[in-house]
Amino acid sequence: MLTVKLTRSFIGCSPKQRRTLEALGLHKIRQEKTHPDNGAVRGMIERVKHLVEVVAQ
Repeated sequence: MLTVKLTRSFIGCSPKQRRTLEALGLHKIRQEKTHPDNGAVRGMIERVKHLVEVVAQ
C-alpha cells in the first residue's frame, strides 16, 4: 500500500496533472489517500511527483 499526500498547490499545473490528482483522490493540500502498490498508481504518482509525497506502508 502507498500513502500519497498532496504537499503543493496545483495552481499553474496542466489540466492533465489536475485530472491525475483528481484520479488519486487529492483535492486539498495536506490531504492523504491510500492506494494499492501497482503500476497504474505508480505511473500516476510519477506524473505529479513534484506535487506529492509518497510513503510506502
